[in-house]
Amino acid sequence: MTVSISRAGLVRRGAALAVAGGAVGVFTGVASADPVSDQDLAYVRLLVTAELLQSNFYEQAVAASNTSGEVMRYLKRAAMNEQEHYNSVAGIVSGTGNVPTVAADVNFSYPAGTFADEGSIVKAAAALESAVVSMYAGAMGGIVSNQFKTGLGQIAACEAQHASYFQSKTGGHPFWLSFPVAFSIQQASDAMNAYTT
Repeated sequence: MTVSISRAGLVRRGAALAVAGGAVGVFTGVASADPVSDQDLAYVRLLVTAELLQSNFYEQAVAASNTSGEVMRYLKRAAMNEQEHYNSVAGIVSGTGNVPTVAADVNFSYPAGTFADEGSIVKAAAALESAVVSMYAGAMGGIVSNQFKTGLGQIAACEAQHASYFQSKTGGHPFWLSFPVAFSIQQASDAMNAYTT
């Protein structure tokens, strides 16, 4: 499956978003809160795309059926987490009467061999999760509105758990930095472009 969305499209769509109640309740009750800035909306749009990308990645990793039972359990759990994250973050969009981006709107692409075996899947998951942790860290610093920060912080914590698990499975450090990298909105967009065309 190939996903196609430009950086300009991500930012433009981001600027069209606002505030909402999430499907799993993280953002419930914020639809009537203060208006959201264009910058906040641009970050939210990138996070929606990141959650779609991760959902797609984990669906393909599970479908490959070539990992141990332990890794498969974590892949399935991560897939479920990412769907709940997507529902919550997309709720920020739908709560304003706008339609959030869905998987059919994006063409996802992965390097050749990404799903070839357990090692390649785990390595790709570790890299993707680390990038998404940096995206959420950047969003927490870049988003002005406080109404989303608790929910986004909760999602960031879950993404960090994913990153830690997959890093340890690659033989890397499950945790290392006291302050993981926080991506600027441009760096977050560039990270998504590595997986989208």
